[in-house]
Amino acid sequence: MSASARILIVEDESSVRELVALHLRRGGFAPLEAASSGEAWPLLTEADALVLDRMLPDESGDAFLRRLRSDPAVARLPVLMLTARASEHDRVGGLEAGADDYLTKPFSAAELVARLRALLRRLPPKNELRIGEVRIDLEGAAVSKGGTQLTLTRREFDLLVFLASNPDRVFSRAELLDRVWGGDFLGSERTVDQHVAQLRSRLGEECVETVRGKGYRIAGSTRNGIGKGARSGIENDGHTG
Repeated sequence: MSASARILIVEDESSVRELVALHLRRGGFAPLEAASSGEAWPLLTEADALVLDRMLPDESGDAFLRRLRSDPAVARLPVLMLTARASEHDRVGGLEAGADDYLTKPFSAAELVARLRALLRRLPPKNELRIGEVRIDLEGAAVSKGGTQLTLTRREFDLLVFLASNPDRVFSRAELLDRVWGGDFLGSERTVDQHVAQLRSRLGEECVETVRGKGYRIAGSTRNGIGKGARSGIENDGHTG
């Protein structure tokens, strides 16, 4: 967990918001602040976690959270709901709406910080992509499955990273040739099929999905930071395709 993790506080009462921000700064975090869901939404992609009030002036916290969980760009953002609504029914409702944790007001500053640290520990390390048991280390250009290190060619690695960086999006063979191999590549679309087959043989048949008549995709990869994609440790396949 990074001590400088950015925590977005969505709270309409300025005194409470400022108090939470103070405690987070003392805990080593970098707070971002929003007084409404409208102010918060553009900041979601900058945040590492979210402290969310249940009652907001423009939208309920539950509705905001459901909207967040349906957006692939921010759906996996850890959310701690901080609210005065303390009944068991309220706690269950908040968790079912998509909160990862629930803390009631008045709250302990130490507990708030500890709960956020626990949520952030669940995130994958920076510069890593995950597809089930498959982990892609972008900084070290390494791939493992279930703890076992795998050897991929440079082009297989590039294809895997591109698809995993765009989860649930379908790309045609022509698009993949252009985005992964480059516009000056003279090979055929069959090259994409061959590399997908190799990825499946190394990572499992379920790794890359075929969408009939459209192309390929990877479903539901987990992303936490994109590095420079160094190529050390990648086996050279001996040709440019």
